Formats: sequence, structure tokens, C-alpha cells
Amino acid sequence: MSSGANTIPQLEITPLVDLLDESVARFGPRPATEFFGKRLSYSELGRIVARAARGFQLMGVKRGTRVGLCLPNTPYSVICYFAILKAGGIVVNFNPLYVEREIARQIEDSGTTIMVTVDVAKIYPKIEACLGNTCLERIVVCPLWTLFPFAKGLFLKLFKSSQFCSVAEDDRHTSFASLTRDRSAPEPVEIDPEKDIAVLQYTGGTTGEPKGAMLTHMNMAANVAQIRLYMHDVTPGRERALLLLPTFHVFALTTGLNYCIAIGAEIILLPRFEPHEVLKLLDKKRPTLFPGVPAIYAALNAKVHIGNYNLSSIRYCFCGGAPLPVEVRQRFEQLSGCKLLEGYGLTEASPVVSANPIDSEPRKSSVGQPFVGTTVEIRSLENPHFLVPTGEKGEVCVRGPQVMAGYWNRPDETAACFIDGALRTGDIGYLDSDNFLYLVDRLKDIILCGGFNVYPRMIEEALYQHPAVAEAAVIGVPDKLRGQVPIAFVILRPDVTASERELLHFLGDHLSRMEIPKTIFIRATLPKTAVGKIDRKVLVEEERERRAAKSSRPEVSE
Repeated sequence: MSSGANTIPQLEITPLVDLLDESVARFGPRPATEFFGKRLSYSELGRIVARAARGFQLMGVKRGTRVGLCLPNTPYSVICYFAILKAGGIVVNFNPLYVEREIARQIEDSGTTIMVTVDVAKIYPKIEACLGNTCLERIVVCPLWTLFPFAKGLFLKLFKSSQFCSVAEDDRHTSFASLTRDRSAPEPVEIDPEKDIAVLQYTGGTTGEPKGAMLTHMNMAANVAQIRLYMHDVTPGRERALLLLPTFHVFALTTGLNYCIAIGAEIILLPRFEPHEVLKLLDKKRPTLFPGVPAIYAALNAKVHIGNYNLSSIRYCFCGGAPLPVEVRQRFEQLSGCKLLEGYGLTEASPVVSANPIDSEPRKSSVGQPFVGTTVEIRSLENPHFLVPTGEKGEVCVRGPQVMAGYWNRPDETAACFIDGALRTGDIGYLDSDNFLYLVDRLKDIILCGGFNVYPRMIEEALYQHPAVAEAAVIGVPDKLRGQVPIAFVILRPDVTASERELLHFLGDHLSRMEIPKTIFIRATLPKTAVGKIDRKVLVEEERERRAAKSSRPEVSE
């Protein structure tokens, strides 16, 4: 089954930095970014990006040079991202939470020679350790405290000095002030949007090992153009977005940065998620756009005093990264009056593939219809060269201008990720007769239980229907009788109680016997990734260690 590409107007594909240049010309005096009360207008942002681009060029950055960004959400992440692109370079996004070994591996794999980071004790030393041990040649260091209003910046510098670290003064280090010192215009760079890579975005992909998805200027600019057509009710130059998803993740990069810059929105940057701080910002700053992941909305819903905050300014929340439980969507929409729009995508598609209708109620359990210019195909699990009929489950495959050029320096894995020219997502799903896409689970997450396919997502959705369940995750574990069985982990809502026995009894009316978890663990927290998704891999490892420890205990004789 294939959705067929939607009929669309021609998407305008330009170099990605044009998104900023056009908004600078159109919305110059308007605020572009705000960080703890300190603002940059679009004109100011355009000027400092141009100076940083010139600084990168003087440093040797040219067309195709890989420059790393290892930054939390700050104005530096916006400035340096567009400056690298304007200089002709390729942005390589690094997760600041990575350990030194992971950072070093990505530096070597990508060929990153310059890294931009902050003088924060938890981040900078990991980058510095890679100098001389990898192909990294220079670090651009951005002082974090200077971004804050004067009084707060001075306080941080004087009384929280342990959070910062001293930086060597040598030819392998460049300060942000030095980077932006030259006021001459950067040399213009000819960019071919269809061929030139804008971002190397590292991902586990469909085969596990981290690899760089080559996202061209066309891929990313097309996805922004698709979102603009989809979000037809926003007003350019009038919107304000709260961006707390980290921009080193492609969902935030596209929906929170590129798209918001393209429509001239003011971007309120927040470096980390603290529910009470977010509620206060939503109440005080009155954003109209609030992209996020389900865990963020679920955490806000769970706050007892959420009703004390005015969330009515929010018009649209674009949600992705994980399945959005119906109860989470309905609760947050009720509290805020906004439209919480669930989309589907993956890093290799820049990332958005589909979204629920903006003008009508979403279909239950659907992730919406494919974006304009996008074709979704459902291919047979037994023979992926064949499409399956409407309503039948198979592997979700995608075609469209947002689909990556391939994996960096990995031709074999690139070939394996495509089938007859379509991107293999590794997700199992189906299309209905109206081209709405429904996801069942990940191919790699299927639990083979007694010869039957059991899907963790289906069990999680059933758990979310219990009024006491705030968050849920399901994994498969080895079982001598059935091969594998599901087990579940849940967090309960505040001031609500439920026992494992009660939850198992509840599931008996919603699932088949084969799908009922063998055990349900009630926990205070669940491990999360940097963007707030429940990390099943950590749960699998924790459970493996727990079982190994249990089996190694000596039996106690009476």
C-alpha cells in the first residue's frame, strides 16, 4: 500500500541560511531570541551571524568543512549554527551529555576539525581531552555567563564558579569574542542545495550503531517548507515559541529553530526542562508555539498546581519523538486550550514525515497523513519489494524531498536503509483508506512470545487508559517457556495509588493473554533520553543486570 504523494505547490528550495537572511530583511527590529530576559533582534542576530561566519572562514572553514556544535540551548547555538552554514561548512551536532569516548568516536567518524562549546565544567573538559587524540584541531569556547543580564551574569561568575572551568590560552583555542571580532562581510559561498550537506545528524538509525545521516540543504529546507504549508494558520512575524527541546536533536532543529526562524518568530531558549520553571515561563512569556515530546506534556499535566498558571496563549504544540497517549493530549489541550498536534518522523527524514490534521480532530492512534510531497509505502515484512494492501501491517517506507542523501562514509548501510529507492524506517504500521498512517511498533522492539508477535506500544497504550498511570514502558525479556515475554514499568500519577495486581486485572479487559505483562514494576522515575523519550535500552540493560544478580545469589538452606 502506498499513500501517494499529496498534490502540492512547488516547494521553494534554497540554501538553509537563506531562512535567516530573509527573516532579517523582513523582520529586522523584531526579537529573534530571548535567553533569561536578554534579547537579540533579527537585525542583531543577522549581524553577529555574519561576523561569526567571517571568523570561521578566517579559521579555514570552507565548503564542506565539518564543524561540531556541542552546546545547550543558548543564543550561541543559534548564532554558530547559521554562521557555519553561511561560511559553507557542515554542522555536526554533538550531544553535550555524551561521555568523552562517545564524543571522540563521533569526531573521528565525521572528521570534525573545529568544535564549538561552552566553558561549562560538565562539557568543556570532554572536548578538550579530544585535542591531540582525534582529528579535532581547534575549539571555539563560548563563555556562558556573558549571555545573562548583567546582575545574574556577575552572580554566576562570582558565586557559581565551580560550574565553569578555565580555558587554555593557545593557538588551539579561540574565544567567541575573537571569532566575531572581524566586521568585514564573509566571503559568499556557492551552495548546491540538492547536493551539499548542511547537517551531519548522528543517529542509531535502523541498525543500531551511531552513524551520520547526511541531511542536505534541500532536505532540511524542504521539511521547513512542508511545515509552513501544514501550519497555515500561523502569522509570520507575530509568533513566539518556547524552545526547550535541545537543538542538537533534529526534531528541535527543524521544528523549533529552522521553522521558527523562517516565520520570524521570537524563540525563547531554555537549556533544560524543569516543569515548574516551564510553567512559569508559559505564564509569563505567553508563547504561542510550544514544540515538545510526549514526556514533557505528561510531566506538566502531572503537576498538582498547573491550574494556577495561565497557558491560554499557546495556540499550537507540535509533538513528536514518541507515541502521544490520547489521555496526555486531551488533558494538556483541556488545560491550555491549545491544539496538540502529533507528528511522525525520523532523523533520516529531516525529520517530519506526517502529522495529524491541524483543522480537525485527530484519528485515534493515528500519526496523521503524509506531508505534502511525501509518499508513505507499507511494504511486506516477508518480502519488502512488495507493497501490502490497505489496512495490512508492514514496514513503513518513505519517499520525499526531506529524505536524507545517505549515511556518512557508509555506502553499505546506506544501501541497506533503502528499498527500491524508498527509505526503510524500521517501523511497523499501516495506512487506512484515507491515507492516515498508524504505527504499531518498531521492528526491533517486537516481542516474539510463543510464536506470536507482541507489540510493546499496544501494551503501553492499554496501560495509559488506566486513570492512575502517568507514564509506561514495555520491554521483552527472555523466558524459558515462550522465548520472550513482556514486562512493564509504570509511573503513577501524583496522589494516586494502584497495585501491580490491580493494573494486571485492568489489562485483562484490554489485551489478549499473550500480551499481558508477566510483571509490572511501579517506579518513581523512568530513564529518559536527552529529548525526554523513555529510554527502553536502559530499561533492557537494567533488567538484564537485575536478572543476572538474582541468578548469581547462592541459595539459602534452611
